[in-house]
Amino acid sequence: MDVYTRLLRPIFFSLDPEEAHDAVLAMLETASELSLGPGFIRLTAGKALPPSPRTVAGITFPNPVGLAAGMDKNALALPAWEALGFGFAEIGTVTALPQPGNPKPRLFRYPHQQALINRFGFNNEGCEAVAARLEGLHASGRWPRIPVGINIGKSKVTHAEKAHEDYLISYKRFHALGDYVVINVSSPNTPGLRDLQSTEALGKIIRTLRDWEGESRRPLFVKVAPDLAEEDLTAIVRLAESEQLSGLIATNTTLDHSSLPAQEDQVGGLSGEPVRARSLNALKVIRRHTKLPVIACGGIGDAASARERFDAGADLLQIYTSFIYQGPGVLRTLSAAI
Repeated sequence: MDVYTRLLRPIFFSLDPEEAHDAVLAMLETASELSLGPGFIRLTAGKALPPSPRTVAGITFPNPVGLAAGMDKNALALPAWEALGFGFAEIGTVTALPQPGNPKPRLFRYPHQQALINRFGFNNEGCEAVAARLEGLHASGRWPRIPVGINIGKSKVTHAEKAHEDYLISYKRFHALGDYVVINVSSPNTPGLRDLQSTEALGKIIRTLRDWEGESRRPLFVKVAPDLAEEDLTAIVRLAESEQLSGLIATNTTLDHSSLPAQEDQVGGLSGEPVRARSLNALKVIRRHTKLPVIACGGIGDAASARERFDAGADLLQIYTSFIYQGPGVLRTLSAAI
């Protein structure tokens, strides 16, 4: 029996989308803290995924399907993601300063399109609080056995010309934590953030982080938007190679809402099935120009969409929206493509 789609999803979908999101996190956080937590979580997840280890950027992933950033911004439920069967989990986006994000409502469901629109605006507790939580997990012995990524973004109040300094604050705090770090310059919900995808601005951020850390380099990725022109995406690929980044994540949410009924549209980033083609195209562009690792994200919700990403050269996959609609069972569905 699919516990999630038959029992839990109707309850969650009767709530406001953000209230449901918070309720799921609270449940997973509580369950993961209890001695029987992992066993309870696995009841909703069903049969465990077969092992399918992959080594990417020097990191071993027990299976190639991970949780994308945005679901667990503040690292509240890290042990739960392993118990559910994810091969890795990415927390964040976390900013140097705590911030409440944009006014509510800011999350919207589109079940017929298997899609979401969000305009959260990097609501999070800030790097100091999140890093302290991660340190507490390490100290308690509850750190998950799957790789953990940390996605960092620019604080809204920081001017663009100071963005490199803002990212460095978070990078310093997280440098000894997690397995890899992601520079997020592609969310559409922080004014001016996508301008940081220019090679000049992004290069300054990358060099600032690398200059500070010296030879003790952490695996570092950049997450790109699906709406970039091919020449701009290609320029980022060249920058990633010249700066010896560990890879790219393709992609974030899209601002193309043409797949939605106009009367139901909202401002924000669109995720799920409608971004599938754009994300796949970005992956193909990237792969034509580099052999750097690529984590595919966007519109992955069945075996066919997973298989097309691997066929196009993806090394790993991340999901978010399909997890909201299908629950942990989506991992078993995607495993057919592994």
